[in-house]
Amino acid sequence: MLFDPRPKEKREELFDREKELSELMHSLVNYPITVLLGIRRTGKSSIIRVSLNESDVVGIYIDVRRAMRGGRISDEKLKTQLLGNLRRIKIKEPGIKLELTSIDLTDIFDVLNSYGKKRKRIVVLAFDEAQYFRFYGARGGEDFLLAVAYSYDNHEWLRFLFSGSEVGLLHDFLGFEDFKAPLFGRIYNEITLEPFPRDLSVEFLKEGFREVKIDVPEEHLEEAVENLDGIPGWLVEYGYHYVHTKDHRKALERTFRSAQSLIRSELAELKKRSERYLEILKAISLGMNRWSKIKEYVEVKYGPITNARLSALLKNLEKMSWIKAELQNGKKTYKIVDPVVEKVIRGF
Repeated sequence: MLFDPRPKEKREELFDREKELSELMHSLVNYPITVLLGIRRTGKSSIIRVSLNESDVVGIYIDVRRAMRGGRISDEKLKTQLLGNLRRIKIKEPGIKLELTSIDLTDIFDVLNSYGKKRKRIVVLAFDEAQYFRFYGARGGEDFLLAVAYSYDNHEWLRFLFSGSEVGLLHDFLGFEDFKAPLFGRIYNEITLEPFPRDLSVEFLKEGFREVKIDVPEEHLEEAVENLDGIPGWLVEYGYHYVHTKDHRKALERTFRSAQSLIRSELAELKKRSERYLEILKAISLGMNRWSKIKEYVEVKYGPITNARLSALLKNLEKMSWIKAELQNGKKTYKIVDPVVEKVIRGF
């Protein structure tokens, strides 16, 4: 059902993602590396799971965040996830002992490729929120990328899918255009999952309510979309709460309450990197969206900041997909990508 908040697993559970799903399923088979991009809560995890289930591939899904420990990617936790999947599909290869202490990533990739070759089926390793690999090992994930590069050069039956909501950081990490990076110059396909446009957002809600046989006034749907924009995750949350409360106002309030809890935890993590990040976001949320106005606001709060430092912080927020730059009347302005995030930041 559309208003089920859990990631979707089947094609019929998705709404109007046929084009993206078909493109992703084609890419998994025909490209050695696929990159799936999209801001937070646009449904990347769902479309990954559905594509792996619907394709004639052996799919292994890994949420990289689950391998985090103490702010770093734990090699042990990553291998535990990978080896757990290997055992689930019952791989037995001579000469390979599947124990954490005796196997490295290239060994795992060798085994997976051998498995696919014997069964004439592509094996896909799907790493969700892959930008967190930059916290892997002493060299910022380079060892992981070297293993992927090794597989790219040597394995015909193994494919990689990298997904991330911090779009710029994922690009920087993978380094396809960086001549010093292990994956420089490698062929890959990139797919972007966009939020729904306004009319499709309304239709999404209508379809969700049709599934549960609830009639909702048009003005309620319009107001919900006005507040939540086309971010599928927030629309699902609103629909879920409406179904359980039968009350439009309560559903919106509960959606924002839930969003506040989630977003504030994300902002708290961001603040640990630099308190100025939060003030930049606050300035933009309050309509001070030009570079000079942002600088004035931040300096009132924290004192002088150099132009170079402010530019670097803005660029980082763009890479993390918190904001995006736009041109208005020929002048550069900044906008918070998610309108729900914008509302939460105003009261943070």
